[in-house]
Amino acid sequence: MARLANREALEALRSELKSQRDPKRRQVSICMGTGCKACGGGDLLAAFESGLKDAGLQDEVELVMTGCHGFCERGALLVIRPEEIFYEHVTPAQVPQIIEKTIQGGEVIDKLLYAMPKVGKGRRIKRGETCEKEQDIPFYKHQQRLILGLNGKIDPTRIEDYIAEDGYSALAKVLGDANPEAVIDEVTRSGLRGRGGGGFPAGVKWRTVREAPGEPKYVICNADEGDPGAFMDRSVLEGNPHSVIEGMLIGSYAIGSHEGYVYVRHEYPLAVERLEIAIGQARERGLLGEDILGSGHVFEIKINRGGGAFVCGESTALMASIEGLVGEPRAKHIHTAEQGLYDKPTNLNNVETWANVPLIINQGAEWYTSIGTGDVTDNPWGGSKGTKIFSLVGKVNNTGLVEVPMGMSLRDLVDNVGGGVKAGGQLKAVQTGGPSGGCIPASLCDLPVDFDKLTEAGSMMGSGGLIVMDERTCMVDVAKYFTNFLKDESCGKCSTCREGLRQMHAILERITQGQGEMADLDTLEELAETVHEASLCALGSTAANPLLSTIKYFRDEYEAHIKDKRCPGKTCKELLTFKILEGPCNGCGACLKCPVGAITGEKKKLHVIDESKCVRCGFCWEVCRFDAVEVE
Repeated sequence: MARLANREALEALRSELKSQRDPKRRQVSICMGTGCKACGGGDLLAAFESGLKDAGLQDEVELVMTGCHGFCERGALLVIRPEEIFYEHVTPAQVPQIIEKTIQGGEVIDKLLYAMPKVGKGRRIKRGETCEKEQDIPFYKHQQRLILGLNGKIDPTRIEDYIAEDGYSALAKVLGDANPEAVIDEVTRSGLRGRGGGGFPAGVKWRTVREAPGEPKYVICNADEGDPGAFMDRSVLEGNPHSVIEGMLIGSYAIGSHEGYVYVRHEYPLAVERLEIAIGQARERGLLGEDILGSGHVFEIKINRGGGAFVCGESTALMASIEGLVGEPRAKHIHTAEQGLYDKPTNLNNVETWANVPLIINQGAEWYTSIGTGDVTDNPWGGSKGTKIFSLVGKVNNTGLVEVPMGMSLRDLVDNVGGGVKAGGQLKAVQTGGPSGGCIPASLCDLPVDFDKLTEAGSMMGSGGLIVMDERTCMVDVAKYFTNFLKDESCGKCSTCREGLRQMHAILERITQGQGEMADLDTLEELAETVHEASLCALGSTAANPLLSTIKYFRDEYEAHIKDKRCPGKTCKELLTFKILEGPCNGCGACLKCPVGAITGEKKKLHVIDESKCVRCGFCWEVCRFDAVEVE
C-alpha cells in the first residue's frame, strides 16, 4: 500500500475509490460476524464464490464479506443490493437457487425472507407477513444505526472500503484545521458520555488528561466487555475496527498522547484478528505511526488481550493488567486521568465511545445534541445524547444487536425493535446494565432509556445489556443468578464484596429451595447496602442492584417463595409440581420424550407423570403446545 503523505493524498485516494464504485452494480453482502460464522457463514461465502464463478458472474456481482448485521438469531444472513433484499437462515445448498432466481432472474424467494411472528394455538408461532427489504423489517426500521451503519456494508479487512465511506476524513479535518483545545471543546459540547457504563462526559475527561502534569500520556480503548450475553464492542471491532482507530487517533491528538492500547477480552479472537489487520493497514497507509498525514503527530496502538476476568472491565484493574500485575482495582482518591497507566495521565473510553468521535467531528456537536435527551449546553452531565447500542436478548421475538436513539422508551424498544414478547407472553420486566444492573418492571417500561432515568429507577445504562423477561421468569432466581455471577467474578480484594456476595447468594439459594424466612429479606437488604457502601470498585458498589431492584418491585414473589413455598415464575424446581390435565391433553406424545422417562401414555390418550421419577426439569411444560401441563 502507498503511504498517504498528507491530507491531499488521502482525499485523492478517496475520490479514486468512489469513482470506481457503481451504485447500480449487484452486490451480495454476507455477514461474517461471529454469530453468522457459527451458523455457516464461511461455507456460505465459499459457495457464493464458487457459484458465481460457475455462472460466469464473478465480474458482474461483487461479493462482500461484512461484519455483524445485528440480527444474529437469523444467521446466516445476507443482503442483495441495490434492491436491499434481506435473506435469513441461508445455507450453502440454497446458493444456486439464489443465483438463478434472484441474481439472474430478479425473483424474490419468499421462504428466505423475514416473516413477522404470528401466535397460533397453544402459543405456537406461525409464519406471518414477510418483509422483502432490510429497512422494512421492524428490527431495523426502528433503529438509528450511526455506529453500526457500515457494519453490513464494508469489508472490515479492507481499509479502502472504510476510506471510500469517508473514513479518516474526521482525522484529516482535526489534524489540518483544528487545535487540540478546539477538538476537546467540540466533544464536550456534543454531550458525549462514556458508553462503558459510567456515563462520564468524554470531553471533560479528555481535558483533565490534557491538563494533567506528566508525560507520556496514554489513550486506552476498553474492549473487555464481560457481561453475559453482551457483544456490542465485539461486533463494532469485528465489523468496523477503523472507526475505533480513527476515534483513538483524534483523542490522542486532542490529549497529547503518542501511545495507545486496546484492551480486548480474551474470548474475542475474531475481533483481535480484524483489529490487527486494521492497525497494520492504517500503519502502512501512514495513518498510524510517525508524522501522520504530514502533520507531525505521532501515535501507535498496541493490542493487549485480557485474561478473562470480569473485574478487569474496571479502569484501574484494567490498567494493572496491562502493566502485568494482578487485575485488581485500586482506590479512586487519585483519578486515572491524572495517574493511571504506569502512574501517568491516562484516558480510558470504551469501543462504542471512541466510535462516536469521528461522527461528532464530521457532523458537528449541534447535530449530535439533536439526538437524545436533556440539555448539555451548560452542563455536560445534563443529558444523554446520541445513540446507544444494546444487546437485546431474552423472551423477545427479535434478539440481536440494536442501536437506538437515547430517549426511546423500554416498551418501544421491546415492542417495536424487538417485535414484542416471545410466544404471545406478557412483559414482566426488563433488566438493563448487565450483571450489576437492575430489573425494571413492566409498569415502568415507558421510562425513556437514558443514563439518569435508569439510575433513578434502580438500574443503570451499563455497557448495554438488555434482557427481556416474561411472566414465566422468576425474579428471585434472576437475582440469584446475577449475584452468583458477581460472586464468582469478584477479585476478592474487599471483604465486603467477597463475603457479602457469598452470603447474599447463600440466602437467595435457600429461598429458591423453599427454606427461606421473612427475616431473610431484612438481612439481604442490610447486606446489599453494606456491599454497596464499603466496596472499593464499581463491581461491588453496583453488585446489589439486581437484588435490591427485585425486592423493591417484586417483593410479593419473595414472599410467595417464603410463605407459600410457591414460585410464581414456575422456575424454582424444589417448589414445583407438574400435572397433565385430562381435558387439554390430546395424547400428542411430545412430552413422552421426557429426559428421565417419567411420563407414560398411549397415542391420543391422557399421559401421566410418575412423581417418583420426575426431576422437575420442566421439559413437559415447555414442549406442550396445548397448555395441558399444569405447574403448581
